[in-house]
Amino acid sequence: MITLYDIPSALPEMAWSLNTWRARYCLNYKHLPYKTEWIEYPDIEPHCKRLGIAPTSTRKDGTPYYSLPAIYDSTTDKYIADSLKIAEYLDEMYPDTPKVFPEGTEMLQHAFLYAYNPLFDPIVKFIIPATATRLNPVSEEYFTRTRTKRFGKPLKDVTPTGEEKEVEWKEFLEALDTLDGWFSKNKETKFITGNAPVWVDFVVGGELLWLKTIFRPDSDFWMELKEVNGGRWEKYLEDLQEWAVVI
Repeated sequence: MITLYDIPSALPEMAWSLNTWRARYCLNYKHLPYKTEWIEYPDIEPHCKRLGIAPTSTRKDGTPYYSLPAIYDSTTDKYIADSLKIAEYLDEMYPDTPKVFPEGTEMLQHAFLYAYNPLFDPIVKFIIPATATRLNPVSEEYFTRTRTKRFGKPLKDVTPTGEEKEVEWKEFLEALDTLDGWFSKNKETKFITGNAPVWVDFVVGGELLWLKTIFRPDSDFWMELKEVNGGRWEKYLEDLQEWAVVI
């Protein structure tokens, strides 16, 4: 049995995080038995330290930074943190399950990520303040406090308004146009490398699911987003729906 450590929300579906969705997609795609343990934001660092889960990065001040997702695999008695490391671990330890890094795609998938990651930068100022409002009170306080420090101003003032909103939104739509151009090269397949998803499909899917979950499916934001690029992004999530299950 694998335990997936995830961050809860106050929403009915609970799961929301783009990073933890990457790991969840992988577990569901591989049909590996697992359960979810929900960890609120202020409990992540003490939880990881208590279990010996390694930090995933280092803060600017040199202190270790702990984040989710993380998993515990009772078969190997191992803890793994970071969605990419989790995906690589699951491919290695369970080779008879569908691979998210099929042979020969590792370099191309990493190159895709390098080009892809900056595309969603324009949406950050919209989605981060909105995310805070969807969390449980104890996590909302922590998230708001830490992100306020990161942005250098109250989180409520981060959301673009007026001309800035128009500029940032236009840049985001242009980024989606770029991504749409890449996807358009595959005229006969559902996913990035073919008709079976790979790791980077779960990266893109997790990001889109984050936006849809936080802004809500009936919001003006998502209603507009689902129509751009010929409805590609709503259809993309539909194609991934089989593995968008919370266990």
